[in-house]
Amino acid sequence: MLGAFANAFRTPDLRRKLLFVLLIITIFRLGSQVPTPGVNVANVQACINQLEEGGLYSLINLFSGGALLQLTIFALGIMPYITASIILQLLVVVIPRLEALKKEGQAGQTKITQYTRYLTLGLAVLQATGIVALARNGALLQGCERDLLHDNGTGTFLVMVVTMTAGTAVIMWLGELITDRGIGNGMSILIFTQVVATFPAALWSVQTSQGWVVFGVVMVIGLILVAGVIFIEQAQRRIPVQYARRMVGRKMFGGNSTYIPLKVNQAGIIPVIFASSLLYLPAMAVQFNPESQNPVLDFIGTYLVGGDHPLYMAMYFALIIFFTYFYVSITFNPVEVADNMKKYGGFIPGIRAGKPTEDYLSYVLSRITFPGALYLGLISLVPLIAFAAINASQNFPFGGTSILIMVGVALDTVKQIESQLQQRNYEGFLK
Repeated sequence: MLGAFANAFRTPDLRRKLLFVLLIITIFRLGSQVPTPGVNVANVQACINQLEEGGLYSLINLFSGGALLQLTIFALGIMPYITASIILQLLVVVIPRLEALKKEGQAGQTKITQYTRYLTLGLAVLQATGIVALARNGALLQGCERDLLHDNGTGTFLVMVVTMTAGTAVIMWLGELITDRGIGNGMSILIFTQVVATFPAALWSVQTSQGWVVFGVVMVIGLILVAGVIFIEQAQRRIPVQYARRMVGRKMFGGNSTYIPLKVNQAGIIPVIFASSLLYLPAMAVQFNPESQNPVLDFIGTYLVGGDHPLYMAMYFALIIFFTYFYVSITFNPVEVADNMKKYGGFIPGIRAGKPTEDYLSYVLSRITFPGALYLGLISLVPLIAFAAINASQNFPFGGTSILIMVGVALDTVKQIESQLQQRNYEGFLK
Protein backbone atom coordinates (compact mmCIF):
# COMPACT_ATOMS: atom_id res chain seq x y z
CA MET A 1 0.00 0.00 0.00
CA LEU A 2 2.88 2.38 0.76
CA GLY A 3 4.33 1.52 -2.63
CA ALA A 4 1.00 2.41 -4.23
CA PHE A 5 1.07 5.79 -2.48
CA ALA A 6 4.59 6.32 -3.81
CA ASN A 7 3.43 5.43 -7.33
CA ALA A 8 0.49 7.82 -6.99
CA PHE A 9 2.80 10.71 -6.04
CA ARG A 10 5.22 9.83 -8.84
CA THR A 11 2.46 10.46 -11.38
CA PRO A 12 2.36 14.26 -11.95
CA ASP A 13 -1.35 14.44 -12.75
CA LEU A 14 -2.39 12.24 -9.82
CA ARG A 15 0.01 14.04 -7.47
CA ARG A 16 -1.53 17.41 -8.36
CA LYS A 17 -5.01 16.06 -7.67
CA LEU A 18 -4.04 14.61 -4.29
CA LEU A 19 -2.26 17.79 -3.20
CA PHE A 20 -5.25 19.85 -4.35
CA VAL A 21 -7.61 17.73 -2.23
CA LEU A 22 -5.31 18.14 0.80
CA LEU A 23 -5.27 21.93 0.26
CA ILE A 24 -9.08 22.11 0.15
CA ILE A 25 -9.35 19.94 3.28
CA THR A 26 -6.91 22.27 5.09
CA ILE A 27 -8.95 25.35 4.13
CA PHE A 28 -12.12 23.54 5.19
CA ARG A 29 -10.76 22.68 8.62
CA LEU A 30 -9.41 26.20 9.14
CA GLY A 31 -12.87 27.60 8.40
CA SER A 32 -14.34 25.22 10.97
CA GLN A 33 -12.20 26.88 13.67
CA VAL A 34 -12.93 30.55 12.83
CA PRO A 35 -15.73 31.89 15.09
CA THR A 36 -18.70 33.75 13.67
CA PRO A 37 -18.65 37.53 14.36
CA GLY A 38 -20.42 38.29 17.63
CA VAL A 39 -19.63 35.01 19.39
CA ASN A 40 -18.09 35.09 22.86
CA VAL A 41 -15.44 32.44 22.24
CA ALA A 42 -14.30 32.17 25.87
CA ASN A 43 -17.82 31.56 27.18
CA VAL A 44 -18.61 29.06 24.41
CA GLN A 45 -15.49 27.03 25.21
CA ALA A 46 -16.28 27.13 28.93
CA CYS A 47 -19.82 25.88 28.30
CA ILE A 48 -18.64 23.08 26.00
CA ASN A 49 -16.14 21.93 28.62
CA GLN A 50 -18.84 22.06 31.28
CA LEU A 51 -21.52 20.16 29.40
CA GLU A 52 -21.47 16.66 27.92
CA GLU A 53 -21.77 16.63 24.17
CA GLY A 54 -24.66 14.73 22.59
CA GLY A 55 -28.41 14.85 22.70
CA LEU A 56 -30.46 16.87 20.26
CA TYR A 57 -27.67 18.22 18.07
CA SER A 58 -25.32 15.21 18.12
CA LEU A 59 -25.91 14.25 14.46
CA ILE A 60 -25.60 17.81 13.11
CA ASN A 61 -22.55 18.42 15.30
CA LEU A 62 -21.04 15.18 13.95
CA PHE A 63 -21.42 16.38 10.35
CA SER A 64 -19.91 19.77 11.27
CA GLY A 65 -16.83 18.23 12.90
CA GLY A 66 -17.71 19.82 16.24
CA ALA A 67 -18.04 23.28 14.66
CA LEU A 68 -21.76 23.60 15.41
CA LEU A 69 -21.52 24.02 19.17
CA GLN A 70 -18.52 26.34 18.72
CA LEU A 71 -20.61 28.60 16.43
CA THR A 72 -17.93 28.95 13.74
CA ILE A 73 -18.46 30.23 10.20
CA PHE A 74 -18.78 26.61 9.02
CA ALA A 75 -21.04 25.69 11.95
CA LEU A 76 -23.76 24.22 9.71
CA GLY A 77 -21.26 21.95 8.00
CA ILE A 78 -22.49 19.80 5.15
CA MET A 79 -25.87 19.00 6.75
CA PRO A 80 -28.00 21.49 4.71
CA TYR A 81 -26.62 20.05 1.48
CA ILE A 82 -27.31 16.47 2.62
CA THR A 83 -30.88 17.38 3.56
CA ALA A 84 -31.44 19.22 0.26
CA SER A 85 -30.08 16.29 -1.74
CA ILE A 86 -32.38 13.84 0.06
CA ILE A 87 -35.41 16.10 -0.51
CA LEU A 88 -34.62 16.44 -4.23
CA GLN A 89 -34.20 12.68 -4.60
CA LEU A 90 -37.64 12.17 -3.06
CA LEU A 91 -39.21 14.93 -5.17
CA VAL A 92 -37.85 13.38 -8.37
CA VAL A 93 -40.19 10.43 -7.75
CA VAL A 94 -43.17 12.67 -6.95
CA ILE A 95 -42.86 15.58 -9.41
CA PRO A 96 -43.06 14.62 -13.14
CA ARG A 97 -41.01 17.66 -14.21
CA LEU A 98 -38.05 16.60 -12.06
CA GLU A 99 -38.39 13.00 -13.24
CA ALA A 100 -38.23 14.23 -16.86
CA LEU A 101 -35.11 16.26 -16.05
CA LYS A 102 -33.45 13.18 -14.56
CA LYS A 103 -34.04 11.27 -17.80
CA GLU A 104 -32.46 14.05 -19.91
CA GLY A 105 -28.96 12.99 -18.92
CA GLN A 106 -26.21 15.43 -18.04
CA ALA A 107 -28.20 18.57 -18.89
CA GLY A 108 -31.09 17.52 -16.67
CA GLN A 109 -28.76 16.50 -13.85
CA THR A 110 -27.10 19.92 -14.02
CA LYS A 111 -30.51 21.55 -13.55
CA ILE A 112 -31.33 19.30 -10.58
CA THR A 113 -27.94 20.17 -9.05
CA GLN A 114 -28.80 23.85 -9.42
CA TYR A 115 -32.11 23.30 -7.62
CA THR A 116 -30.21 21.45 -4.88
CA ARG A 117 -27.95 24.46 -4.38
CA TYR A 118 -30.89 26.85 -4.03
CA LEU A 119 -32.63 24.54 -1.57
CA THR A 120 -29.38 24.15 0.39
CA LEU A 121 -29.12 27.93 0.86
CA GLY A 122 -32.77 28.11 1.95
CA LEU A 123 -32.29 25.35 4.50
CA ALA A 124 -29.05 26.99 5.67
CA VAL A 125 -30.92 30.23 6.40
CA LEU A 126 -33.54 28.34 8.42
CA GLN A 127 -30.98 26.29 10.36
CA ALA A 128 -28.73 29.28 11.01
CA THR A 129 -31.71 31.31 12.26
CA GLY A 130 -32.72 28.52 14.64
CA ILE A 131 -29.21 27.95 15.99
CA VAL A 132 -28.46 31.65 16.51
CA ALA A 133 -31.86 32.13 18.19
CA LEU A 134 -31.12 29.25 20.58
CA ALA A 135 -27.65 30.66 21.28
CA ARG A 136 -29.12 34.10 22.01
CA ASN A 137 -31.77 32.64 24.34
CA GLY A 138 -29.29 30.42 26.15
CA ALA A 139 -31.00 27.19 25.01
CA LEU A 140 -28.24 25.93 22.69
CA LEU A 141 -26.10 24.62 25.54
CA GLN A 142 -28.63 23.93 28.28
CA GLY A 143 -27.30 24.05 31.80
CA CYS A 144 -24.76 26.78 31.03
CA GLU A 145 -25.66 30.26 32.27
CA ARG A 146 -22.94 32.16 30.38
CA ASP A 147 -23.76 34.52 27.52
CA LEU A 148 -22.69 32.92 24.24
CA LEU A 149 -22.94 36.19 22.28
CA HIS A 150 -21.35 39.57 22.95
CA ASP A 151 -24.52 41.37 21.87
CA ASN A 152 -28.12 40.09 21.63
CA GLY A 153 -29.18 42.83 19.22
CA THR A 154 -30.85 42.33 15.84
CA GLY A 155 -27.78 43.48 13.93
CA THR A 156 -25.56 40.81 15.47
CA PHE A 157 -28.29 38.23 14.87
CA LEU A 158 -28.50 39.05 11.16
CA VAL A 159 -24.71 39.12 10.72
CA MET A 160 -24.37 35.67 12.28
CA VAL A 161 -27.15 34.20 10.12
CA VAL A 162 -25.68 35.66 6.93
CA THR A 163 -22.17 34.50 7.87
CA MET A 164 -23.25 30.92 8.58
CA THR A 165 -25.29 30.79 5.36
CA ALA A 166 -22.33 32.11 3.37
CA GLY A 167 -20.17 29.46 5.05
CA THR A 168 -22.52 26.77 3.75
CA ALA A 169 -22.23 28.22 0.23
CA VAL A 170 -18.44 28.14 0.50
CA ILE A 171 -18.56 24.50 1.64
CA MET A 172 -20.64 23.61 -1.43
CA TRP A 173 -18.11 25.37 -3.64
CA LEU A 174 -15.17 23.56 -2.02
CA GLY A 175 -16.89 20.22 -2.48
CA GLU A 176 -17.52 20.89 -6.16
CA LEU A 177 -13.87 21.93 -6.60
CA ILE A 178 -12.75 18.56 -5.24
CA THR A 179 -15.14 16.72 -7.55
CA ASP A 180 -14.00 18.67 -10.63
CA ARG A 181 -10.25 18.95 -10.02
CA GLY A 182 -9.43 16.36 -7.38
CA ILE A 183 -10.14 12.69 -6.68
CA GLY A 184 -13.40 11.28 -5.36
CA ASN A 185 -16.73 12.87 -4.57
CA GLY A 186 -16.11 16.29 -3.02
CA MET A 187 -19.08 16.37 -0.65
CA SER A 188 -18.35 12.84 0.58
CA ILE A 189 -14.71 13.72 1.27
CA LEU A 190 -15.75 16.83 3.24
CA ILE A 191 -18.20 14.75 5.29
CA PHE A 192 -15.40 12.23 5.88
CA THR A 193 -13.10 15.04 7.01
CA GLN A 194 -15.59 16.39 9.54
CA VAL A 195 -16.35 12.96 11.01
CA VAL A 196 -12.66 12.03 11.29
CA ALA A 197 -11.93 15.41 12.92
CA THR A 198 -13.99 14.43 15.99
CA PHE A 199 -12.76 10.84 16.11
CA PRO A 200 -9.48 11.18 18.11
CA ALA A 201 -11.04 13.40 20.81
CA ALA A 202 -14.06 11.08 21.18
CA LEU A 203 -11.78 8.04 21.37
CA TRP A 204 -9.52 9.64 23.97
CA SER A 205 -12.52 10.70 26.08
CA VAL A 206 -13.36 7.01 26.51
CA GLN A 207 -9.87 6.37 27.89
CA THR A 208 -9.92 9.34 30.27
CA SER A 209 -13.39 8.54 31.64
CA GLN A 210 -13.33 4.72 31.65
CA GLY A 211 -9.67 3.70 31.81
CA TRP A 212 -7.34 1.64 29.64
CA VAL A 213 -9.25 -1.65 29.98
CA VAL A 214 -12.49 -0.24 28.56
CA PHE A 215 -10.44 1.68 25.98
CA GLY A 216 -8.82 -1.59 24.81
CA VAL A 217 -12.21 -3.33 24.62
CA VAL A 218 -13.61 -0.42 22.60
CA MET A 219 -10.67 -0.59 20.18
CA VAL A 220 -11.12 -4.34 19.63
CA ILE A 221 -14.87 -3.96 19.11
CA GLY A 222 -14.20 -1.03 16.77
CA LEU A 223 -11.81 -3.04 14.59
CA ILE A 224 -14.36 -5.88 14.39
CA LEU A 225 -17.04 -3.38 13.40
CA VAL A 226 -14.81 -1.85 10.70
CA ALA A 227 -14.11 -5.30 9.25
CA GLY A 228 -17.82 -6.13 9.30
CA VAL A 229 -18.79 -2.84 7.64
CA ILE A 230 -16.19 -3.34 4.90
CA PHE A 231 -17.48 -6.86 4.28
CA ILE A 232 -21.13 -5.78 4.03
CA GLU A 233 -20.42 -2.63 2.01
CA GLN A 234 -18.53 -4.69 -0.57
CA ALA A 235 -21.14 -7.49 -0.66
CA GLN A 236 -23.46 -7.59 -3.67
CA ARG A 237 -25.73 -9.95 -5.54
CA ARG A 238 -24.82 -10.10 -9.22
CA ILE A 239 -27.78 -10.96 -11.43
CA PRO A 240 -26.51 -12.22 -14.83
CA VAL A 241 -27.90 -10.55 -17.96
CA GLN A 242 -27.50 -11.91 -21.49
CA TYR A 243 -28.04 -9.82 -24.61
CA ALA A 244 -29.32 -11.50 -27.77
CA ARG A 245 -27.49 -11.12 -31.07
CA ARG A 246 -29.13 -8.88 -33.64
CA MET A 247 -28.22 -7.67 -37.13
CA VAL A 248 -28.22 -3.95 -37.91
CA GLY A 249 -27.32 -3.54 -41.57
CA ARG A 250 -24.22 -5.68 -42.08
CA LYS A 251 -23.06 -5.50 -38.47
CA MET A 252 -23.79 -7.90 -35.64
CA PHE A 253 -24.63 -6.37 -32.27
CA GLY A 254 -25.22 -7.94 -28.86
CA GLY A 255 -24.38 -11.44 -27.79
CA ASN A 256 -22.40 -10.24 -24.78
CA SER A 257 -23.17 -10.93 -21.12
CA THR A 258 -23.04 -8.67 -18.09
CA TYR A 259 -24.68 -8.45 -14.68
CA ILE A 260 -26.82 -6.18 -12.50
CA PRO A 261 -25.03 -5.54 -9.17
CA LEU A 262 -27.44 -5.31 -6.25
CA LYS A 263 -25.62 -4.24 -3.10
CA VAL A 264 -26.65 -5.65 0.25
CA ASN A 265 -26.65 -2.10 1.61
CA GLN A 266 -28.37 -0.52 -1.40
CA ALA A 267 -29.61 2.49 0.59
CA GLY A 268 -26.26 3.58 2.08
CA ILE A 269 -26.45 5.82 5.14
CA ILE A 270 -29.65 7.64 4.13
CA PRO A 271 -32.04 5.55 6.32
CA VAL A 272 -29.94 6.31 9.41
CA ILE A 273 -30.13 10.06 8.71
CA PHE A 274 -33.88 9.85 8.06
CA ALA A 275 -34.55 7.93 11.29
CA SER A 276 -32.34 10.24 13.38
CA SER A 277 -33.98 13.37 11.95
CA LEU A 278 -37.47 12.02 12.60
CA LEU A 279 -36.68 11.15 16.22
CA TYR A 280 -35.20 14.64 16.73
CA LEU A 281 -38.60 16.24 16.08
CA PRO A 282 -40.24 15.17 19.38
CA ALA A 283 -36.98 15.92 21.22
CA MET A 284 -37.04 19.42 19.74
CA ALA A 285 -40.61 19.91 20.99
CA VAL A 286 -39.37 19.19 24.52
CA GLN A 287 -36.39 21.51 23.96
CA PHE A 288 -38.67 24.48 23.23
CA ASN A 289 -41.11 23.65 26.07
CA PRO A 290 -38.91 22.50 28.96
CA GLU A 291 -41.32 23.64 31.70
CA SER A 292 -44.49 22.25 30.14
CA GLN A 293 -46.70 19.92 32.19
CA ASN A 294 -48.17 18.26 29.09
CA PRO A 295 -48.24 14.45 29.64
CA VAL A 296 -47.26 13.84 26.02
CA LEU A 297 -44.16 16.03 26.36
CA ASP A 298 -43.38 14.35 29.70
CA PHE A 299 -43.54 10.94 27.99
CA ILE A 300 -41.28 12.15 25.17
CA GLY A 301 -38.82 13.67 27.63
CA THR A 302 -38.65 10.43 29.62
CA TYR A 303 -38.37 7.88 26.83
CA LEU A 304 -37.36 9.59 23.55
CA VAL A 305 -34.72 12.19 24.44
CA GLY A 306 -31.90 10.48 26.32
CA GLY A 307 -31.23 7.80 23.73
CA ASP A 308 -30.41 5.10 26.28
CA HIS A 309 -33.98 3.87 26.87
CA PRO A 310 -35.02 0.52 25.26
CA LEU A 311 -38.16 2.13 23.75
CA TYR A 312 -36.02 4.74 21.97
CA MET A 313 -33.69 2.03 20.67
CA ALA A 314 -36.63 -0.08 19.44
CA MET A 315 -38.22 2.87 17.62
CA TYR A 316 -34.87 3.88 16.13
CA PHE A 317 -34.27 0.34 14.88
CA ALA A 318 -37.79 0.04 13.42
CA LEU A 319 -37.52 3.41 11.63
CA ILE A 320 -34.21 2.41 10.06
CA ILE A 321 -35.76 -0.82 8.75
CA PHE A 322 -38.73 1.11 7.33
CA PHE A 323 -36.66 3.85 5.69
CA THR A 324 -34.25 1.28 4.20
CA TYR A 325 -37.08 -0.41 2.32
CA PHE A 326 -38.63 2.96 1.46
CA TYR A 327 -35.42 4.46 0.04
CA VAL A 328 -34.52 1.32 -1.92
CA SER A 329 -38.01 1.27 -3.44
CA ILE A 330 -37.66 4.82 -4.80
CA THR A 331 -34.06 4.53 -6.01
CA PHE A 332 -34.25 1.13 -7.76
CA ASN A 333 -37.26 0.64 -10.02
CA PRO A 334 -37.60 -3.01 -11.19
CA VAL A 335 -40.23 -1.99 -13.76
CA GLU A 336 -37.87 0.51 -15.42
CA VAL A 337 -34.94 -1.92 -15.35
CA ALA A 338 -37.03 -4.72 -16.86
CA ASP A 339 -38.34 -2.41 -19.61
CA ASN A 340 -34.84 -1.22 -20.51
CA MET A 341 -33.58 -4.80 -20.69
CA LYS A 342 -36.46 -5.78 -22.95
CA LYS A 343 -35.91 -2.73 -25.16
CA TYR A 344 -32.26 -3.60 -25.80
CA GLY A 345 -32.75 -7.34 -26.12
CA GLY A 346 -31.46 -8.31 -22.68
CA PHE A 347 -32.78 -11.10 -20.52
CA ILE A 348 -31.93 -12.97 -17.33
CA PRO A 349 -31.11 -16.63 -18.11
CA GLY A 350 -34.09 -18.78 -17.17
CA ILE A 351 -36.42 -15.76 -16.75
CA ARG A 352 -38.69 -14.47 -19.50
CA ALA A 353 -38.48 -10.80 -20.45
CA GLY A 354 -41.14 -8.36 -19.30
CA LYS A 355 -43.32 -8.99 -16.24
CA PRO A 356 -41.50 -12.19 -15.08
CA THR A 357 -38.21 -10.25 -15.06
CA GLU A 358 -39.81 -7.44 -13.08
CA ASP A 359 -41.20 -9.91 -10.52
CA TYR A 360 -37.86 -11.67 -10.22
CA LEU A 361 -35.96 -8.40 -9.64
CA SER A 362 -38.52 -7.31 -7.02
CA TYR A 363 -38.21 -10.66 -5.25
CA VAL A 364 -34.40 -10.59 -5.17
CA LEU A 365 -34.34 -6.93 -4.10
CA SER A 366 -36.73 -7.52 -1.19
CA ARG A 367 -34.76 -10.56 -0.03
CA ILE A 368 -31.38 -8.81 -0.20
CA THR A 369 -32.66 -5.57 1.41
CA PHE A 370 -33.69 -7.38 4.59
CA PRO A 371 -30.14 -8.28 5.77
CA GLY A 372 -28.99 -4.83 4.65
CA ALA A 373 -31.67 -3.18 6.80
CA LEU A 374 -30.77 -5.37 9.80
CA TYR A 375 -27.11 -4.48 9.31
CA LEU A 376 -27.85 -0.73 9.30
CA GLY A 377 -30.08 -1.02 12.36
CA LEU A 378 -27.58 -3.03 14.39
CA ILE A 379 -24.63 -0.83 13.45
CA SER A 380 -26.62 2.29 14.37
CA LEU A 381 -27.50 0.88 17.80
CA VAL A 382 -23.83 0.55 18.76
CA PRO A 383 -23.45 4.13 20.14
CA LEU A 384 -26.78 3.90 21.97
CA ILE A 385 -25.82 0.61 23.62
CA ALA A 386 -22.39 2.02 24.48
CA PHE A 387 -24.04 5.12 25.96
CA ALA A 388 -26.18 2.93 28.21
CA ALA A 389 -23.44 0.40 29.07
CA ILE A 390 -20.32 2.50 29.71
CA ASN A 391 -21.87 5.98 29.93
CA ALA A 392 -19.98 7.08 26.83
CA SER A 393 -20.86 10.09 24.75
CA GLN A 394 -23.56 9.66 22.12
CA ASN A 395 -20.86 10.69 19.65
CA PHE A 396 -19.23 7.34 20.43
CA PRO A 397 -16.08 7.04 18.29
CA PHE A 398 -17.16 3.77 16.69
CA GLY A 399 -20.78 4.84 16.35
CA GLY A 400 -22.92 3.65 13.49
CA THR A 401 -23.17 6.88 11.51
CA SER A 402 -19.51 7.82 11.82
CA ILE A 403 -18.16 4.37 10.99
CA LEU A 404 -20.45 3.99 7.97
CA ILE A 405 -19.27 7.34 6.61
CA MET A 406 -15.58 6.72 7.24
CA VAL A 407 -15.50 3.23 5.73
CA GLY A 408 -17.81 4.04 2.81
CA VAL A 409 -16.01 7.20 1.68
CA ALA A 410 -12.56 5.64 2.21
CA LEU A 411 -13.47 2.61 0.08
CA ASP A 412 -14.88 4.77 -2.70
CA THR A 413 -11.86 7.09 -2.77
CA VAL A 414 -9.37 4.20 -2.71
CA LYS A 415 -11.20 2.58 -5.64
CA GLN A 416 -10.93 5.77 -7.68
CA ILE A 417 -7.21 6.09 -6.95
CA GLU A 418 -6.84 2.40 -7.77
CA SER A 419 -8.53 2.81 -11.15
CA GLN A 420 -6.32 5.76 -12.08
CA LEU A 421 -3.20 3.84 -11.05
CA GLN A 422 -4.24 0.85 -13.15
CA GLN A 423 -4.77 3.11 -16.16
CA ARG A 424 -1.10 4.05 -15.86
CA ASN A 425 0.04 0.41 -15.41
CA TYR A 426 1.03 0.93 -11.80
CA GLU A 427 0.38 -1.44 -8.96
CA GLY A 428 -2.69 -0.37 -7.01
CA PHE A 429 -3.90 -0.64 -3.43
CA LEU A 430 -5.86 -3.86 -3.78
CA LYS A 431 -4.10 -7.05 -4.76
